[in-house]
Parts: sequence; C-alpha cells; structure tokens
Amino acid sequence: MSEERVLREAAFDDAVKYYVISTTIALSCTIVGIPLLLIFVPLTYLFRKIEYDNIQCTLYERTLVVKRGVFNKVEKTIPLDKITDLAIRQGPIMRLCKVEAIMVETAGQSSGIAALVFLVGIRDAKGFRNAVLKQRDRLEDGGDEPRPTRSASSPTIGDTDNATALLRDIRDSLARIEQRLDQP
Repeated sequence: MSEERVLREAAFDDAVKYYVISTTIALSCTIVGIPLLLIFVPLTYLFRKIEYDNIQCTLYERTLVVKRGVFNKVEKTIPLDKITDLAIRQGPIMRLCKVEAIMVETAGQSSGIAALVFLVGIRDAKGFRNAVLKQRDRLEDGGDEPRPTRSASSPTIGDTDNATALLRDIRDSLARIEQRLDQP
C-alpha cells in the first residue's frame, strides 16, 4: 500500500488560556476550590502546554489522522467515508479566548457518546472542516476519475422512441427474471 498524500495539516492555537480560565471559574464557584486554585491553575497551564506541543491532526487523501499524548500516545485514524459530521463548537469562554473546537462524528458511533474526536484550538476551524468535508465528498463522487458520459445509444429527454425501446427491454428482462425465480 502506498503512502497517502498529505492534503492539509491542522495548526493549533494555544488554547491553554481557555483551559486555565475554565479551571479558575470552576474552582472559584466552590469554597473548597478557592485554596486549590494555587495548585490546579499552574498544573493546568503546565499540562495543557505540554499537550498542545504534542498534538497533530492531518488530513490525507482517504483518512483523517489525529495523534496526541505525552505519556499515553493515542493515534486515531478515521476513514473519511465514515465521517458523518464535523461540528464546530464555541462556548462563551471559548469566544472570550478566540478558540474553536471541532467534534468529529462517525457512522456507527452511538449517539449517546461524546464525539469520537474532540479538538480544541484548531486555527481556522471552519476552513479545516470545509477541507475535510470537501475531500470526503470528492471520495464519494469517485475521486478524480472522469465521470461517465452519456453514450450515443442512451435516450435523451426528447428522444421518446429510444426511451420506449429501453423501457421495453427492461420490462422483458424483469419478466425473464421473474420466470427464473418461479422455477424450482
């Protein structure tokens, strides 16, 4: 199997600010969480900074490959023909930080489960989503292969004699098939 050509590599914005603000808000809402701010905010910053240094999302001709992780490396290869939706999500804190998230949903995925892949901080998320969907549609349409053209014997809308003859041929073929199905 030959190597697939890379069509687009996702670039990630530093979404660490989003995670730090989210953690700060969540911990500030509880009395117990306020003293924990001194511990969890720097840890959140450190871990998310390392995470964003080790994340990749690559669009190939037939697949979308997501690699992430520092200690536990995870690589997900998603065939483009299995992708049903690429949703873009941007909550209020994300809008404040100018960050968008892409959720990749696939065929066969349970609807009660979260997205198969959830990527926060993709730069130009709409452009990346459109590139993935365009490539998926190109594959569904048969790729770069030339489309079949209408042959000279195929009937056109105004050509009723050829259309009638074609319909008779189809009717006769169906009758022969029915006869064979009725035989023991």
